[in-house]
Amino acid sequence: METMKLSNRLKQASQYVSTGAFFADIGSDHAYLPIYVCQKDASAKGIAGELNQGPFEAAVSHVKGYQLSDRIDVRKGDGLTVINEEPIDTVVICGMGGGLIRSILSEGLQYLSHVERLILQPNVDSHYLREWLVINDFQIVAEDILKEDGHIYEIIVADKASEAVSLSPKDVFFGPFLRRESSDVFKEKWQREYDNVVRVINNMSLAKQINEEKLALFNERKQWISEVLSDE
Repeated sequence: METMKLSNRLKQASQYVSTGAFFADIGSDHAYLPIYVCQKDASAKGIAGELNQGPFEAAVSHVKGYQLSDRIDVRKGDGLTVINEEPIDTVVICGMGGGLIRSILSEGLQYLSHVERLILQPNVDSHYLREWLVINDFQIVAEDILKEDGHIYEIIVADKASEAVSLSPKDVFFGPFLRRESSDVFKEKWQREYDNVVRVINNMSLAKQINEEKLALFNERKQWISEVLSDE
């Protein structure tokens, strides 16, 4: 049986699924990631969760085709509800906005009681997730940033902490590991963001009634990004 081919971002996210994990991939998109993980690790088991009928049927068909129906359970349902009472230790959510991933985690908090690790790949607004992780006592243990097909993606890996977690506002905004490593892709992302923020500030300044509070927030962001780009 040939190995499932994954995009670079999904392959990178999959590296953080521990050997022997019982994991749930939420919004599984044809069950690509669970198949890849279970092919690599004979001791892993997974749940592939899908909300919509089309992707759900495709996931069932893929899992069957790769002869992994005994180890990957494809379930149709909303967010973390597919976990049900299972003692899942790892949750993977990739390819959605940070705000949507955050609401999936918040609404499904009761299903995370056994979960030791979250592997999250937001397409935008990753700071919403870091905020949520701090509030819910998850410690960020790794981050990645990569570029694929012109898009820049971040991956956040967080483990359940035994005590309260804290992050500085700048670490929430940029990511503690990403900010420290300050890679070329990280710089490229924040140069794009800087240009956007400058555009927003310029547009706001032209308004008849200026929202001073919002303007101050964007000016602060501009300052932060400027510092990060100049390695201060």
